[in-house]
Amino acid sequence: MTASRLRRSIATVCVSGTLDDKIAAAAAAGFDGIELFENDLVVAPWSPAEVRARCADLGLGIELYQPLRDFEAVPAPLLAANLARAEHKFDVMAELGADTVLVCSSVSPAAIDDDALAAEQLALLADRAQARGMRIAYEALAWGRHVSTWDHSWRIVRDADHPALGLCLDSFHVLSREAGTDDIARITPGKIFFLQLADAPHLRMDVLQWSRHHRLFPGQGTFDLTGFVQRVLAAGYAGPLSLEVFNDVFRQADPRRTAIDAMRSLISLEDSLPAQPPAIEVRRLPAAPALSVHAFSEFTVDGRSGPVLQEALRGLGFAHTGQHRSKPVELWEQGTCRVILNSAVTRPQDPGTAALSAFALTSADPQRSRARAEALLAPALPRARGLREADLAAVAAPDGTSVFFSADDNDWRADFLATGEQPTVDAGLRGTDHLGLAQPFDHFDEAGLFYHSVLGLTQLTTEEYAAPFGLMRSRAFSTAHRTIRLALTVALLRRGEWAPAVVDPQHVAFTTADIFATAAAVERLGGPAMPVPDNYYADLVARFALPGDLVERLRRHGILYDRDFRGGELFHLYTPVYGGRVFFEILQRQGGYDGFGEANAPVRMAAHRHLRLSAS
Repeated sequence: MTASRLRRSIATVCVSGTLDDKIAAAAAAGFDGIELFENDLVVAPWSPAEVRARCADLGLGIELYQPLRDFEAVPAPLLAANLARAEHKFDVMAELGADTVLVCSSVSPAAIDDDALAAEQLALLADRAQARGMRIAYEALAWGRHVSTWDHSWRIVRDADHPALGLCLDSFHVLSREAGTDDIARITPGKIFFLQLADAPHLRMDVLQWSRHHRLFPGQGTFDLTGFVQRVLAAGYAGPLSLEVFNDVFRQADPRRTAIDAMRSLISLEDSLPAQPPAIEVRRLPAAPALSVHAFSEFTVDGRSGPVLQEALRGLGFAHTGQHRSKPVELWEQGTCRVILNSAVTRPQDPGTAALSAFALTSADPQRSRARAEALLAPALPRARGLREADLAAVAAPDGTSVFFSADDNDWRADFLATGEQPTVDAGLRGTDHLGLAQPFDHFDEAGLFYHSVLGLTQLTTEEYAAPFGLMRSRAFSTAHRTIRLALTVALLRRGEWAPAVVDPQHVAFTTADIFATAAAVERLGGPAMPVPDNYYADLVARFALPGDLVERLRRHGILYDRDFRGGELFHLYTPVYGGRVFFEILQRQGGYDGFGEANAPVRMAAHRHLRLSAS
């Protein structure tokens, strides 16, 4: 017996645009089919038959037509009107070539709390659908008037006992109610007609508003979708894995980019599923190779920002140790900290602006890292290279940052000719602790899914904090051994241009074994300091009851402090902003501190603003 692949589908409501934009985006991303949202058809200039033909031309099936609302458990006069309305939908579906319609549990004030009546009326509807060669997929809305949980909807479907009536299970409606899901696997085989998938952040709010504005693609929220899908498949479901995500950002973003993000989420979700019965083929990704070391960070610079970063690096104890064989690219080193300044390619940005444009990670198998990235629809980056220059596999992150995969920590260094300067360890920097990458608001969740699925990094925490220019969100990712860390940040709402804010700031954080010795060394080297107000240190005494002599040492060097609930400690300091948007951090972790000092981010942001104002 040949195993069947699970089809991948997306609801047209997930993406922006008119119906032609939506189906073109779905096809370009590689989906097998769509759920056609009624509103998208209503405003389309094509007839249902033309929609069917256009989808067929693009290789898309119409897996579901939705929705039929407020149908069941109503008084007899309203039932007649509802049946007439359903017949019209069946006519449309016949032209579309769709055989399944979604019926949502009623939210109408006219609905009667009577399961037997609901089962009876749904059976009548199923009779009419069956006569047309169609099916009814009944779904419990989490805010349904009388039916709001999956198990309640299953009891009604089971009691109706009609071959053309089954369930639609929507992960949001099931998991947002925090109801048990183990019994889903015991649903009668063949009675789950359709599966809709959405993730979401864990929020305490009205479930209707949560659903309409805050759904996410799988892997971008907190729901256990792997376990949920596994239970549905255990019940014998073999239909499409279909996305139904209502999200304000997605519905205003480029539909093709959104569709690729959506497909990446389904590919990753399917790969996470355990082995299935022989009848179902689960497509597997190349396993994520182990990532061990942050090899280098690369900044694009121009004639104005380049000298500024050179001076900053010298002030931190770096030496210009290498010049690229064929490009205007410099290698700066201290210990195992490597920074590359690249003036060969300038990304679209204002003159004088520097940008953290690339970073490299050592991979146990660089080509497999790239193959996995490509399987997850990350664009591979072609690289022009000269004779005997390293062939580093590279892909593009959602914000355009290049991610290189290196076989070891040194295979790329042969591309650089020695300048004669020797690396210094005078400042005591030992390695790269993490990168801080600010993301455009519209692509924050997309970036998180990329780094988790493509690189195999584990999400650590998501934090929110009040900053001088609004609420900020930070999401951290890491390898298991914390040898590679990334912190993504985003402003949750940015409006207006009144303040000279740093646009999408980026930074590299270096580690030291002795923050006080490093701070003193940086001062001797002429490295710039970032002033920290006395109010901050007075507050430290109140918050942590630190000894006075320690607080004075922190104050003397502009060092910030944080402590976690386990007693782990973080000592860190920041440089000013260089080239318009980049800065550096030096830190020391003690006692297993695993965070990123988010509590001190507003202090740093305010200090950066004061420096900008004083320089203007």
